[in-house]
Amino acid sequence: MTRSMIARAAPRLGQADRLRALVESLAHNVRAEAGNIRFEAHAEANSGAILMIEEYRDEKSFQAQLDQPHTQQFNAALKDVAEDGASQVTDLTPVAKEKTGAAPIRAIDHVGLTVPDVTAASRFLTDAFGAVTVYEVLPADADPMAGDDPEGQLGLTHGTKVDHMRLMRIGDGPTLELFRMIDGEQRDAARLQDIGLTHFALYFDDIDSAATEFQDAGGTLLEGPHPLAGVENGPSNAGVYGRTPWGMLIELLTYPSGIAYPDDAFTIRWTPRP
Repeated sequence: MTRSMIARAAPRLGQADRLRALVESLAHNVRAEAGNIRFEAHAEANSGAILMIEEYRDEKSFQAQLDQPHTQQFNAALKDVAEDGASQVTDLTPVAKEKTGAAPIRAIDHVGLTVPDVTAASRFLTDAFGAVTVYEVLPADADPMAGDDPEGQLGLTHGTKVDHMRLMRIGDGPTLELFRMIDGEQRDAARLQDIGLTHFALYFDDIDSAATEFQDAGGTLLEGPHPLAGVENGPSNAGVYGRTPWGMLIELLTYPSGIAYPDDAFTIRWTPRP
């Protein structure tokens, strides 16, 4: 069972900036822990106190977090920085939880993209969308993945090698796993009418600026932004498809006017946080 809580830390007089810096450092370290599911930090508008919303895989993961050096250093620093010398922790019990998949499934973790050149594709994704590299799965200077094992595990044709793999992230959503394959047959990028995964979509608040940046980075729009269809239509809602320099489809999307959900809708669509 997951362990969830809210921790509140209010700064002493003159310590607001120091407290914010401590929380930012803690968040960076805790998010990298294997047992952490999420760590959010929000400042109260009036008091300057910071609320930390934390969730861990289980009690063992939470206790392991408490034993980490970065957590102990944070708690020690609070003695001088925070009112009462510590944060106040309130445990949370989930209610009204959405059921949008089978019990073992949490969410889409990543989308895989095969590109001609991982470095060039990463540059485009960074220039167009501000994507950041999380880590190298298979560095470009490492020995390629080749032979019976990857061919069987990944469904590769005989002789195909995985030459470079990189994990990237764009905003509040699944990560992108970029592959470069060599010495194997390859088809052109899929069209929307083809069977299988054809594109992914990114949400923007300003779709016109996003479309301009997409083109400036080397992408090609199919047409200009257009109204959305059906229940997604609204006065400010719009979408536009474009192709990356290697031909893959990406959709740019915005729906600030909301969605006209039918009365029998079981749940709402996931939307990135602002």
